[in-house]
Order: sequence, then structure tokens, then C-alpha cells
Amino acid sequence: MKITVEALVEAPIEKVWHAYTSPDDIKQWNAASDDWHTTQATVDLRVGGAFSSRMEAKDGSFGFDFAGTYTEVIPNQRIAYAFGDRTGVVEFLPDTRGVTVRVTFDAETVYPVEQQREGWQAILNRFARHVEATPD
Repeated sequence: MKITVEALVEAPIEKVWHAYTSPDDIKQWNAASDDWHTTQATVDLRVGGAFSSRMEAKDGSFGFDFAGTYTEVIPNQRIAYAFGDRTGVVEFLPDTRGVTVRVTFDAETVYPVEQQREGWQAILNRFARHVEATPD
């Protein structure tokens, strides 16, 4: 089953793309809630390149790694990746108001679909707020 989340980011495509693919930016926005944070992020943005991020509860009670390999990179348009036996696609869709970022990914079987959707949507919403609050 595929899950899709999206958010409008009111910023130029170049700024949106950079914030989505820059490890320094990822560490600032990649969390579903204020009690989590990303402590490490790496990006090798090319087909066959690896990415990873370490998400941890701020109280130190839990953490996990999210990692995979890029399978398609079209600058300012699309990123596809594999993580474990699952895949994801990020589309950057510019319009007159900014850029809609749409993420579609394979659901996993441990957590309910709605919980997965809510978590990924929360992260994407934080991404949009981060980009819009960052000076050009």
C-alpha cells in the first residue's frame, strides 16, 4: 500500500530543494514533534548515493536510523529512493504560490496506516515551516 502526504511551501523551488537535500537543514526540520530531533544526517545526492538520518527522542528514551539509496534524482523536480524493501518518491511541484512537496512511500506493516500518514505529514509540515522561516 502506498501513502501520500503533501505540503505547500511558499518559497522558490531552489530554496525548497536545497532545504530538502541539505544535511544541515534536515537536522533542523526532520522530526514529527517537538520532543524528537534529528542528530545526524548525510546525503550523497546521486543515483546510487546513500542517505541517512538519526532520529532520537530528546529525552534519550528511543532512537532509530532512517537510511536508504537514491534511485532517481532530477534536480528541483523529483527524488526516488529505496529504504529496506520499501520505496519512496518526493515530487517538487512549483506553482504560482510556491512549491507543493508530495511524498509517496510504501506503508510498513508494524504501525497503522493512519499513524504513518500522520507522522510523515507532521514532518513535511515542519519542513514547510522551516523553509518559510529561513531567510533567503
